[in-house]
Amino acid sequence: MTTTHTLEFAGAQLVYDVHGELPTADGRAPLFMIGQPMAADGFRALISYLPERTVITYDPRGLGRSTRQDGQVDHTPTGQAEDVHAIIEALGAGPVEMFASSGGAVTALALVAAHPDAVTTLVAHEPPLIQLLPDAAAAERAADGWKQAYHAKGWGAGMAGFIAVTSWIGEFTDEYFALPPADPAQFGMPTEDDGKRDDPLLSGRSEAVIRYQADVAALLAASTRVLIAVGEETGDALTGRTSVAAAALLGQEATVFPSHHGGFLDGEYGYPGQPEAFAATLREVLG
Repeated sequence: MTTTHTLEFAGAQLVYDVHGELPTADGRAPLFMIGQPMAADGFRALISYLPERTVITYDPRGLGRSTRQDGQVDHTPTGQAEDVHAIIEALGAGPVEMFASSGGAVTALALVAAHPDAVTTLVAHEPPLIQLLPDAAAAERAADGWKQAYHAKGWGAGMAGFIAVTSWIGEFTDEYFALPPADPAQFGMPTEDDGKRDDPLLSGRSEAVIRYQADVAALLAASTRVLIAVGEETGDALTGRTSVAAAALLGQEATVFPSHHGGFLDGEYGYPGQPEAFAATLREVLG
């Protein structure tokens, strides 16, 4: 059973879904899943393999079904953290467990830093915290490359640049910057320009996510059990390195999950992960 709700703000409407019963039948905290820029529909496969859990999903402000009239177009971890906290409060079910992916993992870390009593356990899967890398300046330059390609030539060029950055193994060296621009046709993407420049990932509207400085002291002081997770296939690609660095700052080793950065996705979103095995690991990690 899934019910859909809308939380009204001045200048925004947040749409969220409750998959299962509230209050939960077993008295366990609901499991909140968040992503960014991915919206709620990206968790469909993972939810299907966790039928025993009541799961909460939402569309971030200005993405998917959630609208905004606040005059802003950017997506910030701190702003999204307050939105997620407002939904948790609206649920009236007490603190939640949380699985957060990619930019959503950055939002979740901001949430725990600001509202540690709202989350009992956080599994933060591959947060792209590039400020933690020894080559942070070069990583920022590489990320600027996909934005420049997008604004110059459109979605296909921008996404090809994004793939080139996120699949590069190891530090961003002169060897990387000497490469020719990534060819969208190589990845089966359109080469024509559709004229749009509002993509939340490629346009620069989510720059605050990758430039976020985690509040390590607040995370270490929080009552929340925080686990940084990484895909076994990610290796030394960008989000693998940021995950290992984040885990080390919190005095832990990254918890290994099956598959890659999108390991909980099925084939509906391109390169499929292993959602069933991913769900089994998440169930085990949450306890």
